[in-house]
Amino acid sequence: MNENKLRNLIKKNEYEKLDFKLKIELFTESVKKELAKDICAIANSRGGRGYIIIGVEDKTKKIVGVDADYITEERVQQIVASRIEPPVPISLEECFLDGKRLLVIVIFNSYQKPYQIRENGAFYIRRGSTTDIMRKQELLSEFQKGISFNLETCPIVNSSIDFFNEELVKRYFYLKGIKISKENREFLLSSSNIIYKNNISGKSMCTLGGLLVFSDVNSIYIPHNMIKIRNLLGEEQTFIIRGNILDMMKSMEKKIREIVPNEYHVALIIDTIRNIMIYRDYSQYNKIVEVVLGKKELTVYCPGEIVKRYRDGRIGYIKRNMWIYEKIISLDSRDGEMNYNLGGKEVKESFTNKVKVIIVNEENITKFIFNKYRTIG
Repeated sequence: MNENKLRNLIKKNEYEKLDFKLKIELFTESVKKELAKDICAIANSRGGRGYIIIGVEDKTKKIVGVDADYITEERVQQIVASRIEPPVPISLEECFLDGKRLLVIVIFNSYQKPYQIRENGAFYIRRGSTTDIMRKQELLSEFQKGISFNLETCPIVNSSIDFFNEELVKRYFYLKGIKISKENREFLLSSSNIIYKNNISGKSMCTLGGLLVFSDVNSIYIPHNMIKIRNLLGEEQTFIIRGNILDMMKSMEKKIREIVPNEYHVALIIDTIRNIMIYRDYSQYNKIVEVVLGKKELTVYCPGEIVKRYRDGRIGYIKRNMWIYEKIISLDSRDGEMNYNLGGKEVKESFTNKVKVIIVNEENITKFIFNKYRTIG
């Protein structure tokens, strides 16, 4: 690590990806446990690389330095490998600043999250400068990213399979070349994970994805499947859109074209919200998709992190909810007109100077801020 980067890190306050320690004595079990806990929490927190800087006072940022030579990368790696599952990728760097020796534990970002402490089974995360246990929603989100399970095919307890839009169900299988009948209906719905049948009780329930795609009244079971549009131009207006995903997309497009001025890139806004409806994090049960039209900009709030930036400047959507994606592109009859897979050159061209993308890690949301790109009149 070069001197400028180290100085910039020291200037910052502690946050999810940065921790300062005056010293670490790796002789006692309690210190080893605490270090493993800190590394686990930083690794599970959203963002890029994390850093634990040893030899700096937390409050004053005074550079004290480290004299001990017993802190080696091998010892830290051993602590990580024996106490964290799976082992967190780390390195130990020796740096010199103002004549003082500092040690920096670099915690690399990885797709193996969430990390777990072997001894007690806990999943830790950082909230600001403090360490906390991960909440259920955070674990669901991370497990889904790691493809440990498919959230869309999870059953919704006490849901009724009578709540499906039968025309949508028939249309989906018709487009697949399958004719659905009373005799094969349950088999087809179950084998395609639209419903889940409990082998013990024999009871069938809707899956999350089944409700999202095929039910017009899914808000009874999944109230966070909602688009809230707030128009702050003139007298404030609020519009709520619910239903199956395809109908929500159509209603959203109609309302956006109705209220958003032509100074905005309306088509890009609509395409962005469509993609959000597919790729948003549906494990965030306390968050909805929200669109706010203000005097100077239009902001779309998306639950979860759904975009990633590449080194060459491209922006792409994280491929979450591929079960839903397959159903929507099968059912949408607009012959490829809709863009559900922004990627590569198209994304770079679409987003340049037209939308600002902000990932708010502490809230686990992505904000898309659209500015006016032309003047009318």
